Amino acid sequence: MIELFTHGSPNGHKVAIALEELALQYEVRSVNVFADEGQRPEFLALNPAGKIPVIRDLDNGAVVTESDAILLYVADKAGRLVPASGLLRVRAVELLFLQASLQGPMFGQRSHFSLFAPETVPYGIRRYEQQGEIVDALVDKLLTGNEYFLGNEYSIVDIAFFSWYFAAQRSGFEISRHANLVAWMARVGRRPAVQRGVTVPAGLPPLPTRRRA
Repeated sequence: MIELFTHGSPNGHKVAIALEELALQYEVRSVNVFADEGQRPEFLALNPAGKIPVIRDLDNGAVVTESDAILLYVADKAGRLVPASGLLRVRAVELLFLQASLQGPMFGQRSHFSLFAPETVPYGIRRYEQQGEIVDALVDKLLTGNEYFLGNEYSIVDIAFFSWYFAAQRSGFEISRHANLVAWMARVGRRPAVQRGVTVPAGLPPLPTRRRA
């Protein structure tokens, strides 16, 4: 049994999707980060950074933080959705680092300036919309000739990237210029486990109106 401490965000959805795909038994512990529940002492004892998602594996007591590290942990636990060894595993880890260091931060800042900033900052909106387009073009290139990031094998890499694209599309950001990306999004989005995972912990909150520069 795995306890999943999460909120309705891209990083939280990653883990929920993976648990659904892997058919691992889990229970959800909702942590409302907007109400500062991540700063409660009992949660900080699990993750001193106060961030979701976090898992606690009740089978062995392990606590794992950072969404892409959690993806690796649960995939290894189940023995699926990640190569076990060799160069293909290195490639999977490389792409997870790319997602965590490029797509996540750029899309996060784009959402902040376009949706959540207390005032309109045209420079911030323009900059991160441009950075988002750079990420889109790169992902489209990486998917050229492939159904998924690791060729024809669906993996946790697809889950990691999809969760942020799912949030981006909900926010009104377009990917229609990138045919490979559009096809991949549709392919991944049709999976039943993905459709279940993006509703964890309890549906999707409404988003603010997107701002323009």
